[in-house]
Amino acid sequence: MGDITEKRINELKKIINRYSYLYHVKDKPEISDSEYDKLYRELEDLEELRPDLITSDSPTRRIGEKPLESFNKVIHKIPMQSLNDVFSIDELMAFDKRVRNAAGDTDYVVETKIDGLSVSLEYKDGVFEAGSTRGDGITGEDITQNLRTIRSIPLLLTEKVPYIEVRGEVYIPKKDFAKINMELEENGEVQFANPRNAAAGSLRQLDPRITASRKLDILVFNIQRIEGRSYKTHSESLELMDKLGFKVVPDFRVCGDIEAVIEEVKRIGSRKHDYEFEIDGAVVKVNSMQKREQLGSTSKAPRWAAAFKYPPEQE
Repeated sequence: MGDITEKRINELKKIINRYSYLYHVKDKPEISDSEYDKLYRELEDLEELRPDLITSDSPTRRIGEKPLESFNKVIHKIPMQSLNDVFSIDELMAFDKRVRNAAGDTDYVVETKIDGLSVSLEYKDGVFEAGSTRGDGITGEDITQNLRTIRSIPLLLTEKVPYIEVRGEVYIPKKDFAKINMELEENGEVQFANPRNAAAGSLRQLDPRITASRKLDILVFNIQRIEGRSYKTHSESLELMDKLGFKVVPDFRVCGDIEAVIEEVKRIGSRKHDYEFEIDGAVVKVNSMQKREQLGSTSKAPRWAAAFKYPPEQE
C-alpha cells in the first residue's frame, strides 16, 4: 500500500508542477481548472494519509501554515547592485563609448525594465531553497515563505543543477492592480499608489495567505551564481534559465551595435503600454561575460549596464 501511495504522490507532483508551469509561466494551459483542482485535491488527500512523504517541492507546500512574527536578515553573497541611469540618446552613446574604450566592440542585450521589487531565488539540486528581497543590495530579508506562493516561481527545476541563484523582479499585473485597489476601497482601506508599492507591500506581509491572494508574478533576468553549468554570454544565461523552468524577462533582443540598441530602446518605449506589467525603462547590458569581467563594477553599479529611463508622462 505504502509503495503504491508513494508512487502516486510522486506522479501527481510531476503532473501538477508541469500543468502549473504551462499555465503560469508559458501561458499555455493544457487542462481545465476543474481537472487541475481534482488532481490537487487527490494529492492533498494522499499527503494527509502519508505526511512522511510530504516534500518541499510539493505544490501543496506553496502556502505556509503560520504567519511569521518578523523577517530574518539575509546577507547577499553576490551584491544585488543597482544600475546607472541614462536619460537621453546622447548619454546612451556616451555609455557605449566608455564600454568600447575599455573592452572593444561588443554586442548588447536590451530588456524591458520591470517596475517591481527585486528578489533573489536560491535552488539546491533543483529544489527551491530560499528567497530574499534586495534590501540595500548587501542585506535583504528572508521572504522564502511568501515567494513560495507565487505560482510562476518553480519549486522544482526541470534539471538538477547543484546550485543556482537567480535575480528577478516581482510585480503585480496591471489588471490585477486595479482589482486590488477596488477591493481596498470597498473595505475602507488605503489604496496603493502604484503597482510597485502594491508588489512590495504584498511581499512583505507576515501572513503568506495575504501574499497568495495578491496575484503576484515574477520575471527573472540574471544568474547571480551557478554551479555545474557555464555560459559565455548573457543571452545564453537567459536561455538557460528558460530551459530550467523560470519565467524569463520577455522580448529581450541581442543588438550588434549601439545603433541597433537605440532602435530597440525606442521600440520598447513605443509599446510600453502593451506590456501586462509596468515598465520604467529599458536595460542595456553587455552580452559577453568576459567583457563584463574586464569592465567590472563600482561599489554601487556595474560598468557594463545602463538603464535608459523614458521621460515621465502626464497622467
